[in-house]
Amino acid sequence: MAGHRIFQVSFASIYPLYVAKVTKKGRTKEELDAVLGWLTGYDVMGLASCLEDERSLAEFFASAPRLNPAAALVTGVICGHRVEQIEDPLMRQIRVLDKVVDELARGRAVERIQRTAS
Repeated sequence: MAGHRIFQVSFASIYPLYVAKVTKKGRTKEELDAVLGWLTGYDVMGLASCLEDERSLAEFFASAPRLNPAAALVTGVICGHRVEQIEDPLMRQIRVLDKVVDELARGRAVERIQRTAS
């Protein structure tokens, strides 16, 4: 199965774009890392390892220590598609990642992004 070409894009090429997006809006890299950690289970060292070995998004999610089941609670539109209606599991994970980064950039509290009690 070839899959979509986004599956082969390296996480290392996208991460700096996420950092630029959130810092431009007044958020911090640490907040971004917290949201990514909540979603995937990666700690700071794990994220650094993903950046060093330039793993693809498919590999990034496949090797995630613990995908958070609460990620299923992330809903809304990203790139013109409703996240909750995306059928391909990997594409859905990528779009959920995009959605939580967008929420952070728009000023939503990290606790709310993580779908936990404030």
